[in-house]
Amino acid sequence: MSDQPIEGSTGEVAWYLPSPYLPHAATGLLHLPRFLAKCRLSLKGELPKSYQKNFCRGFDRFLCMHLDVEPKAVLAAVEASGGDDSKLNSALLELFPDDVQAIKWNREVVQKGMTVAGAEFLQEALTAMGCPGKASEIKSVCDLIDFDEGRIPGFFTPPEAS
Repeated sequence: MSDQPIEGSTGEVAWYLPSPYLPHAATGLLHLPRFLAKCRLSLKGELPKSYQKNFCRGFDRFLCMHLDVEPKAVLAAVEASGGDDSKLNSALLELFPDDVQAIKWNREVVQKGMTVAGAEFLQEALTAMGCPGKASEIKSVCDLIDFDEGRIPGFFTPPEAS
């Protein structure tokens, strides 16, 4: 049994995307920096095909549902900001509700995959990646993302930045 995913088993890996565990500076929301980074890549036509399937779906959609906004509205805010983070943060704070309920969202997102069905999903994903023995260490979907993208120490090391 391998400690590393089978190369290419999840498609192209975007090593440079932020971890879903990284909080957004202006709101404290986990996953938001990752969604914003994917928005930027999509707008430039550089979002890897392996990420396009779940772009504005999955965690992106769950986050937007939590905030009662459409993913396309977040994408539009990223586009309108022109790469200016301060302008983007202002637009997001205007778009989002006054109380983003970061604690509620953050607890929910880090627990995705911790149900019986979630554990089955994680086991299937790890088996497809060639690492079925990692199921005892990969407890959530956030862990799975970090494992796939090389951020869990001792599991997998991403290629050197060129």
